[in-house]
Amino acid sequence: MRTFSLLKGMPIFELNTGSKIGEICDLAISKNGKVEGLLVKKGAVLKKTHIIYVQNVSSFGPDGVMINTREQLKPLHEKWDSYPFEGGHPPLLGKAMMTKEGEQLGLLEDVYFLEKVGTIVGYKCSDGFFSDIMEGKRVVKTDKPPTIGKDAIIVNVK
Repeated sequence: MRTFSLLKGMPIFELNTGSKIGEICDLAISKNGKVEGLLVKKGAVLKKTHIIYVQNVSSFGPDGVMINTREQLKPLHEKWDSYPFEGGHPPLLGKAMMTKEGEQLGLLEDVYFLEKVGTIVGYKCSDGFFSDIMEGKRVVKTDKPPTIGKDAIIVNVK
């Protein structure tokens, strides 16, 4: 299981050549609440964003992500059906988390997902700086895909 905060900035290497291809800058999360791919900044001066789909990742290591060949890296088109976790518009980071019963859980801060399949199994929520210090951050475990809306993410809490 991984979190986005552990992956952000991690290098991606090509197994065939040992070359560093780029660095992870964001996640692409589908409308049904799965991590569809990793967004990668590639290039020396003019960094362009590409996507590597989760099913094309060979392995997630502690110090790098490995893919078989750089051809698995696809240019990111203007129109795509995924939500960026951190960048872009609208990002999921900082969005209100609510239960189906109407309880506010806090603001989305991170996601826990299964690397091989991209299934999100939990969300880290924040109630604000002072509340986080006093009570700690809340990790919400889910068993069903969320409803991602304009103003909130609705989850079924285990």
